[in-house]
Amino acid sequence: MSSPQQIAQSFQQALNLSSSPSHAVSTSPTQSYLTQYMQANKKPTKALKPFSTGDIKILLLENVNQTAMDIFKNQGYQVEFYKTSLPEEELIEKIKDAHAIGIRSKTKLTANVLKHARNLVVIGCFCIGTNQVDLEFAAKSGIAVFNSPFSNSRSVAELVIAEIITLARQLGDRSIELHTGTWNKVSAKCWEIRGKTLGIIGYGHIGAQLSVLAEAMGMNVIYYDVVMIMSLGNSKQVATLDDLLSQADFVTCHVPATPETKNLLSSPQFAAMKDGSYVINASRGTVVDIPALIQAMKAGKIAGAAIDVFPHEPAKNGEGLFSNSLNEWSSELCSLRNVILSPHIGGSTEEAQSAIGVEVASALTKYINEGNSSGAVNFPEVSLRALDLDQQNSVRVLYIHQNVPGVLKTVNNILSNHNIEKQFSDSRGDVAYLMADISDVDIIDIKSLYEQLEQTPYKIATRLLY
Repeated sequence: MSSPQQIAQSFQQALNLSSSPSHAVSTSPTQSYLTQYMQANKKPTKALKPFSTGDIKILLLENVNQTAMDIFKNQGYQVEFYKTSLPEEELIEKIKDAHAIGIRSKTKLTANVLKHARNLVVIGCFCIGTNQVDLEFAAKSGIAVFNSPFSNSRSVAELVIAEIITLARQLGDRSIELHTGTWNKVSAKCWEIRGKTLGIIGYGHIGAQLSVLAEAMGMNVIYYDVVMIMSLGNSKQVATLDDLLSQADFVTCHVPATPETKNLLSSPQFAAMKDGSYVINASRGTVVDIPALIQAMKAGKIAGAAIDVFPHEPAKNGEGLFSNSLNEWSSELCSLRNVILSPHIGGSTEEAQSAIGVEVASALTKYINEGNSSGAVNFPEVSLRALDLDQQNSVRVLYIHQNVPGVLKTVNNILSNHNIEKQFSDSRGDVAYLMADISDVDIIDIKSLYEQLEQTPYKIATRLLY
């Protein structure tokens, strides 16, 4: 432990009053002191490595950000990188030897693909959505799935603000006209957004940030969510979706793709909206019934729409891919006035992709290296504090099993010949996950533990880190 003199010296260095220039940005001396003191007194942790596994192999698809590549390579992992998604046959071949895979929204990890992933431990979705992964099959196969629930929230919220203004001013149509040489200066049915009401469906990370930005622009904000959520600023939660639709000038969707949200906005909902209102969807392609939207716009009920996501999206960039062969209504949608169409770019900013790369790659690294499943979307969330550097002859047991009675008794009987320093178990649905740190073991003991755990009847997957 530090002496009083060392503490006082650290505190004075943190203050650094005498050497700071007069124009320096002020920071909190107490916070700086505490941070330095905690770092100085933090015990070094022990780096763990897997038993019975060769080099960790990472497969990254769809141009995952360089920040993720750097994190994985700094861990010494083997990284195979592709800028695009892969056809299913090639994906199946590539995934056979991978311990981890990183994807975005275009790669579909179905049960048919995952059943070939004999070494796969973890999946990283470098985006918010996880509907491109068969989460239940992954969990029952002992594969944890992580995503990025908030890193691109600001980027999506800013895009929606831009779309609100663009729709209100018919800016998309004016731009297209001028590109073709037509000068069409009009003010009819062009509006300020100040004083208008924005209705947000889904008040999560994106919806809440959008709420703050919209209020700063002078809008009134109401929102609907299936759970009670504390409002930010002056926004107000409404009791039903119909309440929101009847009041809002602009309706924007920020919900996941679930059976309950499929065609959340369809003909009855458009009929319930105010005449001349606007629809924005930057969530998932199944949330808005686009044929119904087309009819509502042709009837003059809806004055404009901004669509960033679609039921079926091309697997790669290129000309002529967004066509009727992909979605049978594509050409009809493109023919409408005051419609903004964008290729799923809500989170496509340098800032968002960099942050997502760090967030997801860090989660995957912690799961691979430590077994920490905190933040997994399909898996029991279990974590133990790291082993200290001076804890020699220790092993961390990571045991994934079917959630049935008697398993822990069997496992603890196997571990009982050794000292269990700490242990934590949790379950989610049919899958349970046990972490335990065992001390006073040598390589022969570790081999014996692994073999015994592998032979237990309800085992899904076993990993030992030492």
